[in-house]
Amino acid sequence: MRNLFFQNRIGRGKRLLALLFCLLLVLTDCWDAVYADGEEELSVQERIAEIQKQIRSQKVGQYGMFPIDGSLVADGEYPIQVESSSPFFRIIEATLTVKNGQMTADITISSLSYQWVYSGTGEQAEADTEDHYIDYWDDGGHGVFTIPVEALNKPIPCAAYSKKRKRWYDRDILFLASTLPEEALQVELPDYEAIETALKAYEVKDLEELAARPHKIPEPVSVPKSDGEYSIEVNMTGGSGRASISSPTLLTVRDGKAYATLIWSSTYYDYMILEEEYYLDLTEDGGPSRFEIPITAMDTPIPVIADTTAMGDPVEIHYELTFYEESIGEKGQIPQEAAKKVLMIAAAIIVLGGILNYFVKKKRAA
Repeated sequence: MRNLFFQNRIGRGKRLLALLFCLLLVLTDCWDAVYADGEEELSVQERIAEIQKQIRSQKVGQYGMFPIDGSLVADGEYPIQVESSSPFFRIIEATLTVKNGQMTADITISSLSYQWVYSGTGEQAEADTEDHYIDYWDDGGHGVFTIPVEALNKPIPCAAYSKKRKRWYDRDILFLASTLPEEALQVELPDYEAIETALKAYEVKDLEELAARPHKIPEPVSVPKSDGEYSIEVNMTGGSGRASISSPTLLTVRDGKAYATLIWSSTYYDYMILEEEYYLDLTEDGGPSRFEIPITAMDTPIPVIADTTAMGDPVEIHYELTFYEESIGEKGQIPQEAAKKVLMIAAAIIVLGGILNYFVKKKRAA
């Protein structure tokens, strides 16, 4: 009887293992759906690189900041805060040293992941010799690098070489002059927070006034679909090629008319213009810029303008969007929806893994 009991428990364990295996297969398919690029299948390493490329590009500094060189800082050593464009290169502590107008800094990062840093871009580092690379010393599991500081309140390119990946990664760091002791600075700083708040308020007011002016509203095309949410392939051309939009994207059909939700690869787009209509960024959580616009034509390039603040001053960039009617499909084909499915499956795997672990432990205890 006892042997039969164990056989039943073992049988259940095998079934759970089989179920976990099936879920892992589904998880793999979802991974492909999220990160596949057209018809070309990317390797895992290439997919990770694409994800990291999106994550590590963050703006440092604030609008209106002007560089402060060493001649405007009194000689001495000061703690200073440093912004980094990448969460993978987080500077947890920094000490600025100023002597005769020249500045250097000891920056401490949160790990020992990087072998060297370089004052410049990764491309410049690869073309240079190793004697110009900046090595680190170990401070209790944290890497410390001593680097030259060209100026405060100015983004400084600082490439970092990953020990594990064996490659350079481009970063921007910015030393915040406002975090120095008051006696260290020989110049008065503007209130950058107040400037940025006022600028944003002015821009929103200006855009709302423009949108309220009499003009022709773009007419969305009709589609042979019931009202609801779908996916649709979209291709974007124009601009510098640095920014992109997610495809397939969300297609919403209302009263038989087509509307698209565009998700950019950047957080710095604040409005779009289609014909004469202005569309404001719908994002409220600091994520990628997101707009809903009417689709005025299918299978034909639609000219649009998108305004970005990634370069500091606002710049309007011209693009063309082409939506493909034959590609209309289920909402689940959208990368963001597939990612939600991945999270749900991962949660199911964790729960089932816990159940399986419970039975294994119980069996051993018996």
